[in-house]
Amino acid sequence: MKIVVFGKSGQVATELRRQGEVSAFGRDEVDFSHPNQVGEAAAALEADLFINAAAYTAVDKAESEEEAALAINGHSVGTLAKVAADRGIPLIHISTDYVFDGSGDKPWAPDAPKGPLGAYGRTKLAGEEAILAADGPHAIVRTSWVFSAHGGNFVKTMLRLGAERNALNIVADQIGGPTSAASIARALLMMKDKLAAGAASGTYHYTGTPNVSWADFAREIFAQSGLGCTVTDIPSSEYPTPAERPANSRLDGTTLARDFGIKPPDWRTDLTDVLKELNAT
Repeated sequence: MKIVVFGKSGQVATELRRQGEVSAFGRDEVDFSHPNQVGEAAAALEADLFINAAAYTAVDKAESEEEAALAINGHSVGTLAKVAADRGIPLIHISTDYVFDGSGDKPWAPDAPKGPLGAYGRTKLAGEEAILAADGPHAIVRTSWVFSAHGGNFVKTMLRLGAERNALNIVADQIGGPTSAASIARALLMMKDKLAAGAASGTYHYTGTPNVSWADFAREIFAQSGLGCTVTDIPSSEYPTPAERPANSRLDGTTLARDFGIKPPDWRTDLTDVLKELNAT
């Protein structure tokens, strides 16, 4: 199967290249800031399956650059989806918990009402809506709190700060499922055969388990890495950011398990693997 991945250096794209026989195209080859370029590439590339791992992910910066974020997360995704639909090529697209408003304390089902709190979430939702409008074979896979041994992420930030300081104040009223990029890549590659065989299109959730706060995530990072940094819980109000974060990022992965047999991973085990990789470098 010829799998074409859009995105090359991001966390999930990196893992897809490590785990599968894929052809990956980075920004220097297919720039999602320019929808026409995306359309031309998608029309010309030989492929049995497209995976879109390209995205504008600077959540805070998107508040002042919404048009730039929309071009990448919305318009170009729509262009890719339209070409994929016209060619009958299944598209797997990575999305986010930020399409929800973060209210309540129950895991969000894939069909729950949307209500993004900021520009990043709005642009990612625009991309989802464009895929649905294209009406081609697809799987939208929402995930959250992605971490890995490469790129910028919470785990690497905590390791750096934990080595520099004896104590940290970490937000404790935002709850979600940390998810390793490696496990996301495995899940996407597990989906490929059913999608290529004509499985019904849909939107799915894939996140690590159990759900935790950022503060408890940090505690586990320090415990596993042997850093003696203590964590004090604080509310989000004490750590203001340009973009509001969802308080409830829990995602319900029931339909992914039902349709593809893919169950949520234990992020603590995946964290162990990431720390081992970081220690080996």
